[in-house]
Amino acid sequence: MRALALAAALVATPASAGSLYVEAGKLLDVETGVVAHGQCILVEGEKVARIEPCGTTPDGAERVDWSAYTVLPGLIDLHTHLADAGQDADVALPLKTSPQLTALNGAHNAKITLEAGFTTVRDVGTYRGLTDVALRDAIDRGLVPGPRMFVAGAYLTHPGGGGELNGVVPNDQLPIDMRLGVLTGSAEAAEKATFLFDNGVDFLKILATGAVLAIGTEPGEPEVTEDEMRAAIAVAEARGSYATAHAHGAEGIKAAIRAGVRSIEHASLIDEEGLRMARDHGVWLVMDVFNGDWIDEVGTREGWPEEYLRKNRETTQIQRDNFRRAVELGVPLAFGSDSGVYPHGINARQFAYMVANGMTPAQAIRAATLSAATVVGHADMLGSIAPGKFADMIAVEGDPLANVRVLESVAHVMKGGALVK
Repeated sequence: MRALALAAALVATPASAGSLYVEAGKLLDVETGVVAHGQCILVEGEKVARIEPCGTTPDGAERVDWSAYTVLPGLIDLHTHLADAGQDADVALPLKTSPQLTALNGAHNAKITLEAGFTTVRDVGTYRGLTDVALRDAIDRGLVPGPRMFVAGAYLTHPGGGGELNGVVPNDQLPIDMRLGVLTGSAEAAEKATFLFDNGVDFLKILATGAVLAIGTEPGEPEVTEDEMRAAIAVAEARGSYATAHAHGAEGIKAAIRAGVRSIEHASLIDEEGLRMARDHGVWLVMDVFNGDWIDEVGTREGWPEEYLRKNRETTQIQRDNFRRAVELGVPLAFGSDSGVYPHGINARQFAYMVANGMTPAQAIRAATLSAATVVGHADMLGSIAPGKFADMIAVEGDPLANVRVLESVAHVMKGGALVK
C-alpha cells in the first residue's frame, strides 16, 4: 500500500482542536467484552491519550457529557459501495449516472454513513472506476464529511463477469472508466492490478465467482481463475497490500483461499471444506447476512430484474446457515453489509441478523470493530478505544450487549477527536 495513500487514509477530518474529556456512562471494551462504569476518556488532538476514572476536567480540555450513554469504538463496515449509483430496478442506472454525479452521490452517502456511527469503511468497488479514490481523498482533505475509506478502485473481473455492467449495451461499448479492471489471463491480471495501485487504490477486489446482482452470471460459477488471482495478489503483496475476493460459490472460494486472498466477500455457498480452509488459513469471511431480506422485499415491490430476485432467493438462507456454521467452527468473521444494495445509513441493521444466526452481541460488535480493523491492517490504530489509537467512538442509548439493535440509532459520533454528531 502506498505510504502517502495510507497516511491520508488515517487522517481524521475535520481535525480536532484542543483536548476533550469524554465522560462515558458505560464504556465497552470490545476486546474483553467488559463494560466499565465511571470512566473518562482524555482525547488530545486525534487520538486517545488515556482512560481513567472520571475526575476534574483537565486544564485546557472541554468536557463532553456522554454519561447517559454506552460508549464504544466507531464501527467499521468492510463491504460498502459509497461511490456508486445505488441499486434499483434500472440495470442501466450506473451508466446513466455520470462520474461527476457518482462522486457527488458518494459524498452524500459518506456523510450519512458517518452519522450512522461507521467511522471507517472499506469500499469494495464501483462501476465508475476510481470515483471511490476521489471520494476518499476528498474526505481526507476535509472537503466533505465521511468515514475513513479504504478503496478498491474497480472490480477485477472477466469480460461479461460479475463485475461488469451487463445487459445494457455491448460491453465493449461501455465507457473506459467502467472497464478498468476487466481482464483475461494472468499477465493482464497483473497489469490491471498495477494500474489500480498506480492510481491510488488501497487493496484489490477480485470477482472469483458470478454475482447475484449482475445480469448473465451465476453466483456458484467460478470466474477469475486461481492463477489470475495469484498474479494480481502478487502485485498487491509487492505494494504492501492484499486482495479480497467476491466469491459466492464453493469452488471459487477455495480457489481464492489457495491464491492467497485476505478475505472472502459473501461466501454464500461455501462448503464444509471451504469453511475449514478459511479457518486454517486465517482468511476472513465477510458475509452480508442482512440484505437478502431487503432485496427480496424491496426488489419484488419495485420490479428489480427477476434474475436478481431468483439468485437472491437461492443464496439468502444458505448463506445464513453457513454463517452459523462458520461461527460454530471458529472461522474468522468480520462485519460487511453491502451498503448500496440497500440505502446507506442503515448498515447497523446487520447486527441483529448476525446475532440471530449464531453470534453473541459481543461477537457481532467485535466483528465490526477490532476484527474489521485487523482485516484492513490497522488494529494498531483503529477498532478499540485505547491510548494511542484514533479517537473514533460512538454513544448509544441502552446496552448493546443486551440488545444489539440499539446500534441502529446512534446518538453521538466522534471521528479522530472531532465531534461529528
